[in-house]
Amino acid sequence: MDPLSLLTPGAARGLAGVIFDLDDTVLDHGALTESAYGALFRLRETGLALIACTGRPAGWGEVIQRQWPIDATIVENGAVALVREQAGPGEGLAPSAGASRVVTLDALDRGTRRARRAELVALADDMVRRFPAAALADDNDQRVTDVTIDIGEHRRVPPEDVQRMRAELRERGVRTLVSSVHLHLTRDPSDKATGAVRLLSSRFGEDPTRARYRYAFVGDSGNDGVAFAAFALTFGVANVRAHLGKLSVPPQFVASLPMGRGFAEIAGRIAELRKNAPEP
Repeated sequence: MDPLSLLTPGAARGLAGVIFDLDDTVLDHGALTESAYGALFRLRETGLALIACTGRPAGWGEVIQRQWPIDATIVENGAVALVREQAGPGEGLAPSAGASRVVTLDALDRGTRRARRAELVALADDMVRRFPAAALADDNDQRVTDVTIDIGEHRRVPPEDVQRMRAELRERGVRTLVSSVHLHLTRDPSDKATGAVRLLSSRFGEDPTRARYRYAFVGDSGNDGVAFAAFALTFGVANVRAHLGKLSVPPQFVASLPMGRGFAEIAGRIAELRKNAPEP
């Protein structure tokens, strides 16, 4: 891992966009700071596309997509994405007014999605009944593809209980992902990296292979491990150092500051190099 000072102008200038995690990367324990929010605008001003990529629910993603200066939001660990579209004249809104709507991109139809998630809810209910230290997370009513069990947000679940739950769910054919606060139950094969590349290909016309070189990824933990390995140019905020034991491929560059301040540091370095570097 290298300090940000070693990032070259050519690497910064060659980017088409930045993909970033939310929790403990842009957000500080769930809160958005002024410096992190301003960093998004600074990156946007240099011509970069911005894509949020998170395990948080689709309901969160819709709010973020409406309010942040970003091009897309990938939610629920890559399963679905949200983008803004201009409203058409048949929708009661004049196109000239610049009105837009948020559209959810999901490979499954609504009926299939509901049935699949109902099965996951039943399995999660069984887990929290049998493991009293755990509980359903309070964001489940905003989710459309997965179900989350609170293991570290409002309660502390012993690691051995988490491992037992994961083993039992795996036997039932359910994929599990562990973040710093949640145990995710899903039957979708996606992860943050594949979800991002799929979106870039289908929505923005990127070649799937080239996209891994044209977009950088910024993350903070072992839950970002697949993305750190998938993209050629990767960054970590300083708190990623606590998770290096879980990463087979660490981020290429690491900020000196944690969370939102680290994201602002990374954004500042990229923006500075893009502004001052000569055109290719």
